[in-house]
Amino acid sequence: MTSEVRRLRVIDYETTGVPEDAGAEVIELAYVDVDPNTLTVADRWQSFAKPVGLIPPEVKAVHHILEEDVAEACAIQELWPLLFLGCGPHDILVAHNASFEQHFHKGDGRAWIDTYKCALVVWPDAPAHSNQVLRYWLNLDHATGFDRAAAMPPHRALPDAYVTAHVLIRLLQESTIEEMVGISAAPVLLRRIGFGKHRGLLFSEAPADYLRWIVDKAEFDADVTATARYWLDRNNN
Repeated sequence: MTSEVRRLRVIDYETTGVPEDAGAEVIELAYVDVDPNTLTVADRWQSFAKPVGLIPPEVKAVHHILEEDVAEACAIQELWPLLFLGCGPHDILVAHNASFEQHFHKGDGRAWIDTYKCALVVWPDAPAHSNQVLRYWLNLDHATGFDRAAAMPPHRALPDAYVTAHVLIRLLQESTIEEMVGISAAPVLLRRIGFGKHRGLLFSEAPADYLRWIVDKAEFDADVTATARYWLDRNNN
């Protein structure tokens, strides 16, 4: 696979809501390419996208994009070809928590690397696994080739893609592209519970009835459910 991959395209969106929100739309999109041979940042691109609906105030409070910022932008349907411009069928798309980006566009059949899932596996003892926590935990601001100005402000598409690109570069020093594609395609076993009355507790130490409750609930994502099922089955054997 590696010999066919010419670029790793790290993408990021800012939106009017999360995938669970009815009618959530992409209002900013960006990519940062990483050369898989030199492990350096190459091309970058960013654009606003004009939504059909309004931008909720609670979402503006995160990325601070206003209606006037996107008023003259193209519709998202016109921008998808630009987002994937230059990408061959064997190039790989990368995102931090890639299921979010995949909700809005599947990537035309290309493989994905989810740097969030990969970080959970490669660095299980990190204090948290958001791209900004990893940025400071890995001391990326002092890494060779990292431009701190390009990483600011957080919660905007191009700066976040830039940070994720450097997280990817560090991951590639400890794992292969093939390994990360495999990790990204499967549920990840999480280390600690991140919600509820047992927040912070190791999944391995959670009571069986709590693990069963997680497995039986439909609201949890695949990683949480798979981890609960794994430890429930293991502790019962």
